[in-house]
Amino acid sequence: MIVTRTEEFEQWLSLESAKVIALVEARLYRIEVHDHFGDVRYLGEGLAELRWKNGLRVYFARTGRTELLMMMGGHKNEQKKD
Repeated sequence: MIVTRTEEFEQWLSLESAKVIALVEARLYRIEVHDHFGDVRYLGEGLAELRWKNGLRVYFARTGRTELLMMMGGHKNEQKKD
């Protein structure tokens, strides 16, 4: 799986804590290497979110059969804003 990141995603991630960065990077690594997504919710129109039990969310879209575009991240209590 090829994971591409938008500038907005990179900016959001850079403002998060070291723990959140590690969680997201580990998850993206598992997707790239093992095609293991974990908890995913499909939102429609090609948009989906990776979910964590602590409320962390990463929004992405498939741009090809084996390509993903990481678009933005956030937290469950901020979903409407995201």
